[in-house]
Amino acid sequence: MTDSVLTAVAWPYANGPRHIGHVSGFGVPSDVFSRYQRMAGRNVLMVSGTDEHGTPISVQADKEGLTPRQLADKYNRLITEDLQGLGLSYDLFTRTTTSNHYRVVQDLFLALHRNGYIQPRTTTGAVSPSTGRTLPDRYIEGTCPICSYDGARGDQCDNCGNQLDPTELISPVSRVNGETPKFIETEHLFLDLPAFSDALGTWLSTRTDWRPNVLKFALNLAEDMRQRPISRDLDWGVPIPLDGWRDQPMKRLYVWFDAVIGYLSASIEWAQRIGEPDAWQQFWTDPSARGYYFMGKDNITFHAQIWPTLLMGHNGHGDKGGEQGPFGALNLPDEIVSSEFLTMSGSKFSTSRGTVIYVRDFLEEFGPDTLRYFISVAGPENQDTDFTWDEFVRRTNFELANEWGNLVNRAVSMAAKNNGAVPAPTRPDPADAELTSLSKAAFDTVGRNLEHSRFRAASQEAMRVVSAANKYLSDQEPWKLKDDPDRRDAVLHTALQVVSDANTLLTPFLPHSAQKVHELLGGSGTWAAQPEIHEVSDSDTGNAYPVLMGEYAAEQARWESRAVEVGTPLAKPTPLFAKLDSALGETGPAWAPIRSEA
Repeated sequence: MTDSVLTAVAWPYANGPRHIGHVSGFGVPSDVFSRYQRMAGRNVLMVSGTDEHGTPISVQADKEGLTPRQLADKYNRLITEDLQGLGLSYDLFTRTTTSNHYRVVQDLFLALHRNGYIQPRTTTGAVSPSTGRTLPDRYIEGTCPICSYDGARGDQCDNCGNQLDPTELISPVSRVNGETPKFIETEHLFLDLPAFSDALGTWLSTRTDWRPNVLKFALNLAEDMRQRPISRDLDWGVPIPLDGWRDQPMKRLYVWFDAVIGYLSASIEWAQRIGEPDAWQQFWTDPSARGYYFMGKDNITFHAQIWPTLLMGHNGHGDKGGEQGPFGALNLPDEIVSSEFLTMSGSKFSTSRGTVIYVRDFLEEFGPDTLRYFISVAGPENQDTDFTWDEFVRRTNFELANEWGNLVNRAVSMAAKNNGAVPAPTRPDPADAELTSLSKAAFDTVGRNLEHSRFRAASQEAMRVVSAANKYLSDQEPWKLKDDPDRRDAVLHTALQVVSDANTLLTPFLPHSAQKVHELLGGSGTWAAQPEIHEVSDSDTGNAYPVLMGEYAAEQARWESRAVEVGTPLAKPTPLFAKLDSALGETGPAWAPIRSEA
């Protein structure tokens, strides 16, 4: 694999706090992947931010008695703090309401317009009869005219995957207030998606290593390419940089258009913030760089169809050709890593229905690594997965506390008690070599799985090493070897070596506890670096806002087996994971829903 890896993470919407269903799709998988890539010695750029434009922001702002900007400020900070608490190692987590983002979006828009891929058209738009406010397509629901699914959105049907227009829905209603929308004539700008049908289809045919569900969905989209509106009647969004449009206060670029361009604008902002303005190019214009996009399955359309066509249009590669835009020849995605939905009692997490477990509440009670582990080993990687408190308690108690935590505690405490330091392997046995060979071989197996975003298989293989080490200790019974200290020391040395190996294997999944294990084994300094919140200001407007960044190059974790050093002082350990009350599995904590509401 190339040295430069772009991890482009879906942008959480800043109209409320994020729940664990959100971070199971975009958050934890992208961070596990990025941490592994850094440990493997690659140059990683992990970027995202809060998505802050569009009608949903305006609607929620009205509900809370705030301006759209005030609402975006509120939830941008809350989400930034939550993602830091979860340990998501962004090189930059920013927002879409920056002057830098506006410039990048408008520059890319103008490149598409110059090349003939954006055209004005009179169309029918949906508005709320009671407020007069434009309703985005996604805020209109009805029955799908193709498959009769009740609950199709105005932009697409999640059941059959077809792209729709809100006027095609049977019995359309507004998701905001349930009223029937009014459809009026209005002029908008449209992206000429059909002009990319051949180019997109050809490109998708080369994506043979994608997850099957993503590739199938994307290929279906390429067969039905329609012009798509790129502007909206709204006063909250990126202004349209064209004569006759820029001075219209109720015409803005559609939020879906500006949000996907955020991957590029965030990369450019990152380069500026580290004092190397051209550094973003190594991830975007170097043909050898690789780009991975992480999201939930409801975002496949925008990343496997819309974003590639925007890049093609900027590069002049659609049916109409054109000149290369101002950012150079931009790389298309190498892989769309889409997860399915994390559900609860068979239903999607829903704030409005009370089926929701907020990230902040979860972190305050259980800490980050238990959630990270559950998502990695039991999350919705390839199919919708039901979250239950019973399964969460079982995974935490039996796998993290009893298996991994117990192994660390037994190995370190026995060595500390008997030797006070890492003992020498003075009388080795074939069983020792068998176990250490297993743990060393796991680096290739786990690494291969992580390269291909197979997080469940990777975490299970790492835990197989942990189980083998526990069995080894039970079989060797070092606590009974008081009369044979040489053999006891060899067993404890072997156990500590495999604890070290397993800790490295588990670091991408459990970075917080990995730091603790590093210190329990006598290590000092940063093993697994954590993101930090930096207060910054917009260079043009002076608006202050928080960003996530980190000093990840300083961490010591590397994807390799490192020999434990004989004589390293050891102290009595504290438990790595606390066992949870089994009763929690039946009810969950007091603040959480027990089941999905109808």
